[in-house]
Amino acid sequence: MANPVVHFEINGPDGPKLRSFYSSLFDWKLEVHEEMHYASVETGGGGIGGGIGESADANYVTFYVQVPDLQATLNQAEQLGGKTLMPPMHVMEGVDIAMFADPDGHAIGIIKG
Repeated sequence: MANPVVHFEINGPDGPKLRSFYSSLFDWKLEVHEEMHYASVETGGGGIGGGIGESADANYVTFYVQVPDLQATLNQAEQLGGKTLMPPMHVMEGVDIAMFADPDGHAIGIIKG
């Protein structure tokens, strides 16, 4: 069975500016989590949800693929020429994620599901 894309993320140094830009441009509904410097995004119309984050040292757009085993997927990505960027970590209740770079360096997220 295929692993679905279940989340996207936009991250950059000016979170409030990014949130304003995307919510105005696409009429996305945001739930801001100030303590995390992050906003959950509801795109509507049957699209997947996502998030807009703030980080001085991380500037990227990525998507998250749901997989049953984060470490096994990272291992397979490395066998195929990728590189682990972030080992499995627990980010909030019921949410465990990891990230890898594909052979061209694109950051891809995986989420346990």
